Amino acid sequence: MAKLTKAVDAGAHDAGSPSEEVVRPPDRVTTEHVVAHVRALIEKGELRPGDRLPPERELAVQIGVSRPSVRAGLQALSAMGVVQARHGAGTFITDGPPTLATGPLSFMAALHGFTKEEMFEARRVLEVGAVRLAAERATGQDLAAIAEEMAGMFASLDQPLTFLVHDITFHRAIAHASHNPILASLIEMVSAMFYEQRKANVGAVRDLREAAEMHRAIYQALRDHDGDAAQVAMSEHLRIAAAFKGNTQVPLGTPQSGGAFPEPGLTPSGGHGHAGPTSGTRHSE
Repeated sequence: MAKLTKAVDAGAHDAGSPSEEVVRPPDRVTTEHVVAHVRALIEKGELRPGDRLPPERELAVQIGVSRPSVRAGLQALSAMGVVQARHGAGTFITDGPPTLATGPLSFMAALHGFTKEEMFEARRVLEVGAVRLAAERATGQDLAAIAEEMAGMFASLDQPLTFLVHDITFHRAIAHASHNPILASLIEMVSAMFYEQRKANVGAVRDLREAAEMHRAIYQALRDHDGDAAQVAMSEHLRIAAAFKGNTQVPLGTPQSGGAFPEPGLTPSGGHGHAGPTSGTRHSE
């Protein structure tokens, strides 16, 4: 297969028309060759996070496939979160903490009809386990990051969307503080499934102060390195969050654009809502 592809490429050069290279569409086998080649370079330590990949033409020669096959392989690697294209600079091995795309899980949820209860159960198992590890392993820097998001929640009690961003980042910071990158990636992927629903329902949330206090209890247990108390506080928080039913429902299978949570400091679109006290109790998640 590789020899045949080489021959096609060679013919294109002999004809003096570079556009001939794109006539033959990439097939699954040659695309897998590209993925396998990059994986082998990573496993051998020849490519590390932040490294720039060779240009498409050079990769095509190294692997023995066409440039369209290289592009298809790089697109597959990008979907896996292994590489990222930077406009005008090339393609790089992803640096920073590992991430898992939410797309496959979103499609599975739509196909198999995952329920909100099942997703919350998975989230609770992951986050209650992670918070215990965080209580044992959190550094001063980790605790400072968690405290900053908690303070942001108390500062945005009358701004539900801003509160939600701090809430999301609070849980992300705890997952990071577990110092288990696999667990942190799984938590990020599962929690991202809830983002659109939480954003749609955020206007129905009324008791943001109580939600903030529950996050404070989690933080205090982490600060005291009390794993038991941290697990109890997180479990109770997620139990109440799971019981909260908003008026607007967004299917869990809805694919997320970009597959990522909003970053701290972003101004939520649509302005800020104001949450007044009521006799009913509703919680942010």
